[in-house]
Amino acid sequence: MTVQQRLRDAVLAAFVGAVLALPLLGFETVDTGGPLGINTRFHLVGYAAVIVFFGRLVFMGLLDWRRNHLTKGQQAEAATGERRDFLTRLGSKADKWLMPALIAFAVILPMMPFADRTVVDLGTVVLIYVMLGWGLNIVVGLAGLLDLGYVAFYAVGAYTYALLSQHFGLSFWACLPLAGLFAASFGVVLGFPVLRLRGDYLAIVTLGFGEIIRIILLNWTSVTQGSNGISGIQRPSFFGYPFTADPDDGVTAFHQLFGLEYSSLQRIIFLYYVILVLALVTNLFTMRIRRLPVGRAWEALREDEIACKALGINPTNTKLTAFAIGAMFGGFAGSFFATRQGFISPESFSFIESAVILAIVVLGGMGSQAGIVLAAAFLTLLPEVAREFSLYRMLAFGAAMVLIMIWRPQGLLSHREPTIRLPKPARPGGGGAS
Repeated sequence: MTVQQRLRDAVLAAFVGAVLALPLLGFETVDTGGPLGINTRFHLVGYAAVIVFFGRLVFMGLLDWRRNHLTKGQQAEAATGERRDFLTRLGSKADKWLMPALIAFAVILPMMPFADRTVVDLGTVVLIYVMLGWGLNIVVGLAGLLDLGYVAFYAVGAYTYALLSQHFGLSFWACLPLAGLFAASFGVVLGFPVLRLRGDYLAIVTLGFGEIIRIILLNWTSVTQGSNGISGIQRPSFFGYPFTADPDDGVTAFHQLFGLEYSSLQRIIFLYYVILVLALVTNLFTMRIRRLPVGRAWEALREDEIACKALGINPTNTKLTAFAIGAMFGGFAGSFFATRQGFISPESFSFIESAVILAIVVLGGMGSQAGIVLAAAFLTLLPEVAREFSLYRMLAFGAAMVLIMIWRPQGLLSHREPTIRLPKPARPGGGGAS
């Protein structure tokens, strides 16, 4: 590319950047004591245009330098998308050492010197989204069914635990399997209307299902208390030993059982390990079921539904099992969310939650368990890091997602180990495979 072409491209990019920055940075509303006033900040628009101009020049220069310094073999690999960069090699080794390393780090995180209440709380939130991502990965990554209403199962699990605990006095451990069972039943209910749908039509129906659940929770005030939500949800105990400073009725508290000094951090760390165990169970279940006939049927359905039917696989049962099992893990995560927060309302289960969970699956790499962990950490921690820039936090969040999808359209870790390997073909001379 010539210098004139680079400059023309950079000027065009700067113009587009200025147009986009004008409504975001060019005007600011101010309180004048009466009607809102507007201050103009056109100098910020100019700064944005200059940054885009020089950034585009540098970007195009790097592309040309890379193109000129690649060997012919590397150029052919880059053209066919087969070049094994660092993340590709990392994804190929995820099952061997990346996942064990991530699990080991998660186990020792509360014991690290920097692990205060904030760090453990953030780790708990990341693990909730990791579990949700692994649950949705069954539906989207393995079965290839685009689900935009996954937050509905999350809400069903949360409200199941809250209502059972409030009206029947059941503990978290008794409600956990019931929450998964109710969510799985809702997954089957969703699965029946979409048996003949695929692609965009399937996405629209699942989106509508998620909104239906949210509206029901909002309007069924006699049961869900509507927009007021449900408060005072029972917190989990350690096998009947509560995390309280002064337990009533002579009940032994957790710190008394182990002879520890009472600290409110004990309950936070306990909740962290509870969601860690739930997430690891989800991962283990997913990895095991992929090697079973139903898991192979999911992947066959994802690749080609017509060929799936030709092989004698029942698409109806395959879709229903994918929706039910994925919804079950969403119900487990929702039950934990309710007991951790102590308060739930329909606002906690909006469409944006489904979008974030789906973004975790796509950014991590469809079907990649380790990739989902990295994507969940990135999408959860990025808004926290950008909290100081509250006005532009969501802008930075969206821009980061766009950049990642441009850089890695197949996801951070797109490599997936095959669930079954065929034996090597025999040699032409009649000898067996070595």
